[in-house]
Amino acid sequence: MVKALGSEAVEDLIPISDEDLFSRYRDSASPDDFNELVRRYERELFRYLARYLGNPALAEDVFQNTFLQVHLKRGLYEDGRPVRPWLYSIATHQAVDALRKAGRHPTVSLDRRVTSSGGESDPGSLVDLLVGEASGPLAELQEQERREWVTRSIEKLPETLRQTLILAYYQDMKYREIAEILKIPVGTVKSRLHAALAKLQEMARASRQDGNG
Repeated sequence: MVKALGSEAVEDLIPISDEDLFSRYRDSASPDDFNELVRRYERELFRYLARYLGNPALAEDVFQNTFLQVHLKRGLYEDGRPVRPWLYSIATHQAVDALRKAGRHPTVSLDRRVTSSGGESDPGSLVDLLVGEASGPLAELQEQERREWVTRSIEKLPETLRQTLILAYYQDMKYREIAEILKIPVGTVKSRLHAALAKLQEMARASRQDGNG
């Protein structure tokens, strides 16, 4: 006969939310809570940094610096504040700072799109969006050529547009999450995405014209 679980035992089986975990870590500075936070976000956040920086070694350094800042700034965390965009905000700031110190521009790696659950979805989603109809400006290129073209072209975008595009299309972020990460209004997020896609489509048309010229 199966023995019924008490309420405390049932609660132990329910995973603690990121927000409750961070609140507990803020108050206790428990190494176990810190390690659990790293475990939950290390794959997703490292992929983001590697994609944004285009350099796995630099991404590893920035990842370590990100969680050092998380530890140092834990006292600033407010109960209930969504943890994921807060972590991404710190990581993005650290990535920009690292590139500035190195005197480099990001070399974007956009091989795969990462979903909020940490899984991977269709790697060609942005490429497909830009190709559009069969007569679109990238339609005549082979798939690998399209992907390489998109990668090179995104590198040419202004930093603000590039950041927003990566967070939206390759990290599967919602508008409000991106707004919190970049500390801009939701309307600005939408306008930046529109501007980024418009610039990419303009580059695609120019590239096709050059090819036909």
